[in-house]
Amino acid sequence: MKRTLCISALCLSCLVAPVAAEQADNNGKGLMERGAELFWEGLRQEMSPALDDLQEFAENFASEVGPSMRDFLARMGPALAEIAAEVEDWSRYELPEILPNGDIIIRRKPDPAPDDPQENPAPEGNAIDL
Repeated sequence: MKRTLCISALCLSCLVAPVAAEQADNNGKGLMERGAELFWEGLRQEMSPALDDLQEFAENFASEVGPSMRDFLARMGPALAEIAAEVEDWSRYELPEILPNGDIIIRRKPDPAPDDPQENPAPEGNAIDL
């Protein structure tokens, strides 16, 4: 009995030692946590040039287009607000169409036809059509 207990303890210590050493090397972080950190760090390094370009574009856009956009909104804002107040449901209109002469047409979608009661007669009696 003592012999079996000693052999079991020895085998257990052999299995636990590498796991404890691995955890000590990784500051107590698990394999999944280390993998996630490496993934995000790699993604951050890969995306860094694109994010820098995007920031530069946003700064240039704000300095070049910002004043003209403010002017446009100051002039057209009240007119757009009136149109928005009159239109109840934007989904009832087609996409805008620009004609060759420059005119812009926004057509209203055709109203759905009501169901004709003659086409679908009600079932007779208590029958339910499944």
